[in-house]
Amino acid sequence: MFSRRNFFRGAGVLTAAASAASVSRVALAALPEVVQQTRPDTMPPLQPSAGRPYRPVVTLNGWTLPFRMNQGVKEFHLVAEPVLRELAPGMKARLWGYNGQSPGPTIEVVEGDRVRVFVTNRLPEHTSIHWHGQRLPNGMDGVSGLTQKAIQPGQTYVYEFEARRPGSFMYHPHADEMTQMAMGMMGLWITHPKGRHPLIEEVDRDFCFLLNAFDIDPGSATPRIMTMLDFNLWCWNSRVFPGIDTLNVRKNDKVRIRVGNLTMTNHPIHVHGHEFTVTGTDGGPTPKAGRWPEVTTDVAVGQMRQVEFLADEEGDWAFHCHKSHHTMNAMGHQVPTMIGVQQQDLVEKITRLVPDYMAMGERGMAEMGTMQMPLPDNTLPMMTGEGPFGGVEMGGMFSILKVRKGQKPGDYSDPGWYQHPPGTVAREWTTGLPEAARSSSAGGAAMARQSSSEAEWRARKPGAKGGHGGHGEH
Repeated sequence: MFSRRNFFRGAGVLTAAASAASVSRVALAALPEVVQQTRPDTMPPLQPSAGRPYRPVVTLNGWTLPFRMNQGVKEFHLVAEPVLRELAPGMKARLWGYNGQSPGPTIEVVEGDRVRVFVTNRLPEHTSIHWHGQRLPNGMDGVSGLTQKAIQPGQTYVYEFEARRPGSFMYHPHADEMTQMAMGMMGLWITHPKGRHPLIEEVDRDFCFLLNAFDIDPGSATPRIMTMLDFNLWCWNSRVFPGIDTLNVRKNDKVRIRVGNLTMTNHPIHVHGHEFTVTGTDGGPTPKAGRWPEVTTDVAVGQMRQVEFLADEEGDWAFHCHKSHHTMNAMGHQVPTMIGVQQQDLVEKITRLVPDYMAMGERGMAEMGTMQMPLPDNTLPMMTGEGPFGGVEMGGMFSILKVRKGQKPGDYSDPGWYQHPPGTVAREWTTGLPEAARSSSAGGAAMARQSSSEAEWRARKPGAKGGHGGHGEH
């Protein structure tokens, strides 16, 4: 799982820095060992071995960075470097991240902890780290050029501050952000409360992940960093469905899910079968008077949302972004709508020149999931994933909340597909249906029905004289 060899070796004393500072070659010998992870699986929660106790989180398709205690200070070592990340089986991307992964490992601390983070730069350009949402000395805020010098390739800097308030936070560069964040540089930071908190309840399962997105051309592996909005791979922790792991819980577990958004647009995150409350943001826990039940919460750019619910309904419940294009992979947006267009004659002519040609979209887009079209290497189908009843026809930001009676406490393994009790699955109705009742009303005076002969369509070309703003009359 991790490279742990000599992890606790060299627990030397380091002077606390007044600002983010470079670490000398002599001091490098005293750094915590670099711990890396290259597997894209969801790793078990990392139980704290020292310091104040806390209930650890589970990072979806990710892991938590181990720490060491050095004279009462919690020390971590992050390495910014190029990484190879599997987005889903069949496709890998060349990204930038931390400690072998994109996003980087989750950092977990406790309110009041003194934290020291060493950051080594193995990128081809300078970088820095901003601790998104943290209260800390200005010189530790990580904005290159403003609060510190940039970390040049080969350099190691140290950040040191106190984790002053509990909550869900993020870390990411504040140096050449457009490139580095588009390449996948980001991670989660969780600060647990040091004791009982009036606004933070105990939970049985605590999941977290980041929303991120890439624009990767079919057949390639490197993101297009100049893209502003038209992304084609919408990810949870740099994974797309069916590569996103399921969230497996025991029936009647109190579940917390923390979601951070570092994409270029908002995401309405929706869960089926349950209602939740938003109990926290990156500003901290929300007052109880400001909470209400809902099934979808919008997570805007740069925000964290922490939701909680009681998992009291057994089943396999969809959990996804509710923007329909965000639950597809390799989504091309400049494709004409061909629904209802008869293409048979055209197909016969084209297949004489291109034998593998297939018409698409005549009856909707779902047919694309069953065509088995040849794809370039390192390219995912647009809609994919098989469920117990057939194709799920999803991609991107989609997973499944699996609630089971028999799931043991602390067991995060996949229980398989839900076995529905008899008579509880939607089925085809084979008995005859009565004739549908139809209204003969012509409508009221405000919305009187017109015959087809009374309806008139008028159009004027853009720029025609008299058109509103040059757009013409319709």
